[in-house]
Amino acid sequence: MQQRLSFIILLCICFTFASKQGFGQAVYEDERYVPETDPLVLKKLEDWQNLKFGLLMHWGAYSQWGIVESWSICPEEYGWCERKKGSNPNNYTTYKKEYESLRKTFNPIKFNPDKWAKAAKYAGMKYVVFTTKHHDGFSMFDSKYTDYKITDPQTPFSSHPKANITKEIFDSFRTEDFWAGAYFSKPDWHEPSYWDPYYPPRDRNVNYEPESNPEKWQEFVDFTHNQILELLSDYGKVDILWLDGGWVAKTPKSQITSWYDQQLKNNENGYLKHRIINQDIKMDKLVEKARVKQPGLIVVDRAVHGKNQNYLTPENRVPEKPLPYPWESCIIAGGGWSYTFNAKYMSGREAVHTLVDIVAKGGNLLLNIAPSPEGEWDDGAYQLLREIGDWMSVNDKAIYNTRAMAPFKFDNVCVTSNVDEETINLIYLVEENQTELPNEIVFTEYEGKKSPKAKILGLNTRLKSSLSAKGLTIKLPENLKSQLLKTSAFTIQLK
Repeated sequence: MQQRLSFIILLCICFTFASKQGFGQAVYEDERYVPETDPLVLKKLEDWQNLKFGLLMHWGAYSQWGIVESWSICPEEYGWCERKKGSNPNNYTTYKKEYESLRKTFNPIKFNPDKWAKAAKYAGMKYVVFTTKHHDGFSMFDSKYTDYKITDPQTPFSSHPKANITKEIFDSFRTEDFWAGAYFSKPDWHEPSYWDPYYPPRDRNVNYEPESNPEKWQEFVDFTHNQILELLSDYGKVDILWLDGGWVAKTPKSQITSWYDQQLKNNENGYLKHRIINQDIKMDKLVEKARVKQPGLIVVDRAVHGKNQNYLTPENRVPEKPLPYPWESCIIAGGGWSYTFNAKYMSGREAVHTLVDIVAKGGNLLLNIAPSPEGEWDDGAYQLLREIGDWMSVNDKAIYNTRAMAPFKFDNVCVTSNVDEETINLIYLVEENQTELPNEIVFTEYEGKKSPKAKILGLNTRLKSSLSAKGLTIKLPENLKSQLLKTSAFTIQLK
């Protein structure tokens, strides 16, 4: 164990050096990874990197309108802030009141997290990240620090035996051996100590100056810490704290000054981006307290450069190249992050190719599925997970417990390497409507001194392979090609 931890620490130092050389800018161009030093967290991160595949769920009262979560109550000029529902979407005050009243009709009586957990397990998912609270401030857990929550008597679902939704989800998924991850929004657009009712909100930020109102800001800091520690105290083992709302962070004054200077130039063109304000949430202190409650807790303070972002989270996209630090792509399975009526889901082939591409680059896939207002998943979501699961039941040895290996991808082939044994996996991605396969696959960067044993996972057929100056050549038997073309991908395992 000690040797392993020493290796991880050394690896993190190497990552730091690599980031200083300009690598990894595909995620956040202005971010650099700061390695963790807590041995328990380092071990947890290593274990997390072996899981590879997780489930993300955005769910709240907003699902009744089938709109983007939270953002329509934010007064900014971004597409996702559009207001299209309610009796008078052109009147912000009326709209926000009606939006927040959605809790009075939110009654997902078909909520069955056991069914979700079983379907996710069949798909091969290993961890779940659930939105305990999004930016709108509606808590999907029984918080004692607010009445804007799923268990408040004004919400009809509060009388249901499974009203404490976060607890029920965590319990159901843990029963299926999942890690539990709590998504939590740092900004809270319902909380008076963040959006003070005396002032109109101007953008996503706190609507007063924290430095001029230190007592009010401290009230919000305490509120946020209390809610997070509540989740980490009363809801069993939590493995990941996934924090959103990266603008709520300690911001250097130089960056704020630079922003204001830029606005003077931008205003000439009539464009005003949201403000940069120092919103120091005392994250270092919070993480210390959090890890007393949950030793080894992975903390993901998204988009905030520093030691409290244990892994990075490129959103709804896959980096072009491997990244020199732990990372996870969060990807929408269908519709949007939140529930979308008549959503079209990605195909099983697309999902498998996305998973393989991410894993071959050393990352994890966090696939988002949004529950309906009634508390159900669409049939399309279940169908997608079945298709992924069918593929994983044959090929999961090429996914779990693997790391990226150069050249990562060549032609239609992705490469992974198992961490516990000397095994290389060549995963051939079969394109939709593809009618032919090559007669051979040439692995030009193979470094072995002799030809390895080669087989296709799920088949007992031994493949012929040979070494030459051009690399390792693996023959594809003609009699197997029609069968392989029916799959979304197949794995050639080399030992």
